[in-house]
Amino acid sequence: MSAPSNSNFSRRTALRAALGLAAAGGLAACGGNNGRGGGSGSGVSLTQYFHAYGEAGTEQAVKKYAKAYKDANVTTQWITAADFENKLFATLLTDNAPDLFEFHPQIQMVRSGQVADLTDIIEPVKDDFNPADIASHTVDGKTYGVRMIDDPQFFFYRPSLFEKAGVKVPETLDELIEAAAKLTTGKVKGLYLGNDLHAVINPMIWSAGADTLDDKNQIAYHTDGVVEGLRKMRSLFTSGDLLLGAPTDYWDPSALNQGLCAMQFCGMWAMPQFQQTLGDDVGVFPFPKVTADGKPSVYNGGWSMFVNAKGKNVDAAKEYVKWLWIDQKEYQEDWATSYGFHIPPRTSIAEQATKLKSGLPAEGVKLFNEFGHFDNIGWTQAMITALEDVFADCVRKGGDPEAALDKADAAVGRELKKLFG
Repeated sequence: MSAPSNSNFSRRTALRAALGLAAAGGLAACGGNNGRGGGSGSGVSLTQYFHAYGEAGTEQAVKKYAKAYKDANVTTQWITAADFENKLFATLLTDNAPDLFEFHPQIQMVRSGQVADLTDIIEPVKDDFNPADIASHTVDGKTYGVRMIDDPQFFFYRPSLFEKAGVKVPETLDELIEAAAKLTTGKVKGLYLGNDLHAVINPMIWSAGADTLDDKNQIAYHTDGVVEGLRKMRSLFTSGDLLLGAPTDYWDPSALNQGLCAMQFCGMWAMPQFQQTLGDDVGVFPFPKVTADGKPSVYNGGWSMFVNAKGKNVDAAKEYVKWLWIDQKEYQEDWATSYGFHIPPRTSIAEQATKLKSGLPAEGVKLFNEFGHFDNIGWTQAMITALEDVFADCVRKGGDPEAALDKADAAVGRELKKLFG
């Protein structure tokens, strides 16, 4: 789901937190919105952390679910998205740490003992989850975290503008660059990729036929195809056809909706807002292939619920996670489809989600199934930063891609050695 439009929060930012960042976050108390559960039950009190989603009704929904739980008093901290990462990791170091929190799978949290093993509550329903969602949360055969939503990301575009400019849906990165040039007119730029371009780093790598790491946790992004992709991205960046410095970032639909661009990289969560503003004049396509032997790609973000293994009520927190994110299928479908469009990680729920069965949402699901890539739990903050530095060096500043990738290899290699020996 998107972050609120009044923040500078990038959905990728949350992927970057490592426990080492916590000290920089300060220990300020988080927002005072309490979604206190209504049940007396055992008298156990639990606190859960959520980032402030951009879609209307999300905060009320989370608190409604918590209130319906009778075996503990569940308080919700609804934290401004721009502050979420720092506040979460700072507070995890204190006595006020939350019992459970939403985040993304990261191996450091497992290795540091920060997140509890949830294998026992997931195992009975494991076969009902998308296998990629299980794999991306599993370390050494144990599963940490329950996926709540899958968020595919792709290009949204205006078919009417394509028709007017004589442009077809791009199937290669070269065609995307050509389309952006033809669609740029006056105040309308052809393409928007977000203000820092970070959202398309992994899709570009996948579409070049490469990957971040291979199945042996070795570097897989330093290929001729990725070098070619970086050079093409540089030509796009300097073309004048890319919208730069938009009022909101890529996760917010405003750039396309307000006519600032003809194509925008964004997430399926924003689909209802695109449709509300543009009606039928909106389509989607994946990140196109970068090289002849590449393949289109779709990044599947999303959010997962974790239990703080260092909390005071680990068992009670696990019971709540099981109740809400495994047993309550009605709430899970509501969360995935009532406030924006997301794909339920549970196959049984996804199959009955009527809002995703036709039109543009169905097209998004099809792209997700055909071209989807999920988070790699071993791809850490330092590694993410290393490739962001490559984009800064090559795409923004025009540096040599090989030299920039060599520098990234050194940084990523150090991380891999620490994690995997």
